[in-house]
Amino acid sequence: MSDRLPHWDMSVVYPGLDSPEFEAAMVDAIAEMDALVALFADHAIGPRGTSDVDDETVRVFEEVMTHLNATFAKESGLVAYIHGFIATDSTNELAQAKNSELSQHWLKVQMLDARLTAWLGSLDVDTLIDRSEVAADHEFMVRRAKVEAEHLMSPGEEVLAAQLSLSGGSAWRKLYGNFTSQLTVELELDGKTEEHPMSAVRNLAHNPNRDVRRKAYEAELAAWETSAVPIAAALNSVKGETNTLSAGRLWASPLDEACHGNNMDRESLDAMMSAAREAFPHFRRYLRAKAKAIGVDRLAWYDLFATVGGDESAWRYADAEDFILEHFATYSADMRDLAARAFSERWIDAEPRAGKVDGAFCMRLRDDESRILTNFKPSFSGVRTLAHELGHAYHNLRLAIRTPLQRSTPMVLAETASTFCETIVREASLRTASEAEQLVIVENTLESACQVVVDITCRYLFEQETFERRRDRELSVSELNDIMLRAQLDTYGDALDPNLLHPYMWAAKPHYYGQSYYNFPYMFGLLFGLGLYARYSEAPDAFRASYDDLLSSTGMADAGELSARFGIDIRTPEFWAGSLDLIRQDVDRFEALVAARG
Repeated sequence: MSDRLPHWDMSVVYPGLDSPEFEAAMVDAIAEMDALVALFADHAIGPRGTSDVDDETVRVFEEVMTHLNATFAKESGLVAYIHGFIATDSTNELAQAKNSELSQHWLKVQMLDARLTAWLGSLDVDTLIDRSEVAADHEFMVRRAKVEAEHLMSPGEEVLAAQLSLSGGSAWRKLYGNFTSQLTVELELDGKTEEHPMSAVRNLAHNPNRDVRRKAYEAELAAWETSAVPIAAALNSVKGETNTLSAGRLWASPLDEACHGNNMDRESLDAMMSAAREAFPHFRRYLRAKAKAIGVDRLAWYDLFATVGGDESAWRYADAEDFILEHFATYSADMRDLAARAFSERWIDAEPRAGKVDGAFCMRLRDDESRILTNFKPSFSGVRTLAHELGHAYHNLRLAIRTPLQRSTPMVLAETASTFCETIVREASLRTASEAEQLVIVENTLESACQVVVDITCRYLFEQETFERRRDRELSVSELNDIMLRAQLDTYGDALDPNLLHPYMWAAKPHYYGQSYYNFPYMFGLLFGLGLYARYSEAPDAFRASYDDLLSSTGMADAGELSARFGIDIRTPEFWAGSLDLIRQDVDRFEALVAARG
């Protein structure tokens, strides 16, 4: 295989954004949206004065659901296709224009959401589910609507909120994404100063040379400092809008609304966060052992992703492909075949480059087919990230049998398959690894776990305080920096040099600018995935069939109900502590491996 990092292929859907085929699909999707709006008007979908469910109510409900699923299917396919161009080149003006055009039309559908929720909330849903097979198939959605109807503003306010979203929170999110993806950083390396994309500079955090990492860190902070004012404006606006709408819809807080949106309760969240904090001393042991391994007294922020255990440049992308295919096969032929399709059919865009967004994600493109974006790093962390995103693609494969409305998976469960696939690759590789290889693998696993437990808690604390203080007024750049530094000190403790933290992580992380509390679901996914893997290890054959069913049902039940299928009670700290104990064992192993190196 070539060492050239792949770009994904979108041409299998349409020849291009300027092609007649794409334009025809746009026209068809817009017509479907307009037909849905007309259908809602014809049947006066909205709050009713009676909860009775007669034959006509059932007929209208089933007609509405059929059109909703058809509309969502067409719109989501177009959004994914367009986003495939924007995510890899935010300067693509045609893609940005098409995205804006589609968003304007989709707004008409978004404005129907509150009307549908109010309509379903006013019905006797038990009778509806008994009398309609379609309602029974979508029972979870129907019952959630009953709850959400209690959190609606007036119909006029909901319409206005939807209309203003394009020039409010959505506009600020777009500004943040476009602005930061095009941000370049002036960096001096080897006596030569050049401009680099921010994503490439942040990737240097994995460089084995500490001086390179330090220079990249300092250059990154300088770039965020000069760019912080518009980014802070975006953050203040997004959080301000969320506070306003959350209060208007009578949620106790944005966090309560986020828990509902993730199909979980505060009891489960509090149990998980409590168990995580109890585990912080073990993560600090890991960070101290890492400092010893790289020969420093205490880690700086720019050492968090430092290479431990030798030259990782051997991890070429081609090696990552072979490694993942081999170890996915230890779970099932289906999982291996899914990964093989992703590699051979060019589902993956792996090359970091100017205009491309940072980080990694997987999105469903059509049917059982996904697209995966990553900025591949020549290290085991790059392999782990690729396996993680392929886990999302495997989840999408299992969800393909469901309707669009049944596929609406909350973040806490969206991370289940990705974490599970990471664990498969890691556990299979450790069985045959030498001590030197084990050191690399265990360290990379702990590096990721530290981010998902310790740093996610840090982000959670930052977001909590930001939401609370934003109720009173906008926050300045220096105030946001102070909140971030306090959160880092509270979570990492004395394991990091307090003078070399990262006050601008609120600017570097896109999660703050999208869905509220887009942080704790990652911790849920890691710990839930580890708990499931433990059950797989106990009874592999019985687990496989149940696991695929669980993945296909993640939009059809709440997290507590789905976890109960595997005998898991997520409302108690004991389950979470059990998963964290597996991480503690890795810390013990890592300390021993570092000590053995001398």
